[in-house]
Amino acid sequence: MDNNESKTSVFVTVGTTSFDSLVKTVDTDQVKEALLKKGYTHLIIQMGRGSYFPKKSNGEYGSLAVDYFTFSSSIADYLKSASLVISHAGSGSIFETLKLAKPLIVVVNEDLMDNHQSELAEELAERKHLFCGHPQSLYQVIESLDLDSIVPYEPGDATPVAKLINRHLGFPAD
Repeated sequence: MDNNESKTSVFVTVGTTSFDSLVKTVDTDQVKEALLKKGYTHLIIQMGRGSYFPKKSNGEYGSLAVDYFTFSSSIADYLKSASLVISHAGSGSIFETLKLAKPLIVVVNEDLMDNHQSELAEELAERKHLFCGHPQSLYQVIESLDLDSIVPYEPGDATPVAKLINRHLGFPAD
């Protein structure tokens, strides 16, 4: 991607699973128009094992340029060049995006049983590190998106906890 594109691109990732409801939602005219209104011009969708294929578009006539792929050996370049990331609630995708200080909308997959991932996403949203929604509410999340309200995520230091565990287990202190 060139520099111009990176300023206005949205990257959607579903990880290695199937999350067709998210892919279908970002492929709706309603969501695409909301992204255009926010100034985004390109939408790149990593659709994983899903069976729904979004409509590709080259962005003519004032529409959003849309492209998709199933898997990549690394999504790091897509994350780095995106100006907004829309992701499933997997902790790896969440923390990789937060580490890059990219605005993030996490969409919870309600079809997963025992969805502990929603707890992480909701807690981080409550702390204002990201925005959280569900496929049916993504449009509203995008419409009310206020990137200035994001609080940068600062990872914690696990060293004191590791030292305490090591001491408890009888390992020598470093």
